[in-house]
Amino acid sequence: MMAPPKSIHDALVEQVRIAQGRHPCPSAASLDSQSVPTAVMVHEAVGYDSAKKIDGRKRFTLVDTLGLLIAVHGVAAHVPEREGAKQLLHKVNQQRQRLPRLVRIWVDAGFSGENFFRWVLDTFRWILETVLRPHDAQGFVLLPKRWVVERTYGWLHWCRRLNLDYERLPASSEALIHIAMIRLMLRRLA
Repeated sequence: MMAPPKSIHDALVEQVRIAQGRHPCPSAASLDSQSVPTAVMVHEAVGYDSAKKIDGRKRFTLVDTLGLLIAVHGVAAHVPEREGAKQLLHKVNQQRQRLPRLVRIWVDAGFSGENFFRWVLDTFRWILETVLRPHDAQGFVLLPKRWVVERTYGWLHWCRRLNLDYERLPASSEALIHIAMIRLMLRRLA
């Protein structure tokens, strides 16, 4: 029987981290969401993201400091940031034995809120830290610690299949994202 993409992915993450001179388990991560349009024939878990003006799905992504995927969770695009993040963090907590060193997670302003931060700290013992854009900044600004998740979205953008969500189920989309990251990590290790 063939191993599922997630188990292969998780084994490769440890190997890439070791090859980069890092501890196999990350101690910090970045969290963000990305809205993607869905194909016409997709009808399950689809919604409208009024902020991005996209009818489709939202991917909540947690990556380590190298930009390697820790977890991804797909939901309808109308799901608020904090609610989708809660779902993703519950998913990450289920694999806690794989992430014993995880302590800090960087987020953008969309995830901010004292109640949400307290809930994450009380529930999972993880510290959320908001990385804000400077008030006087104009145009593109590289945000420290947060740019790695944006770079990961850039890597995924090179996989045409992921630019538009064609999958009937969000779980299928998540599996394709894991496969795309497996491909990227295998190229790094080769």
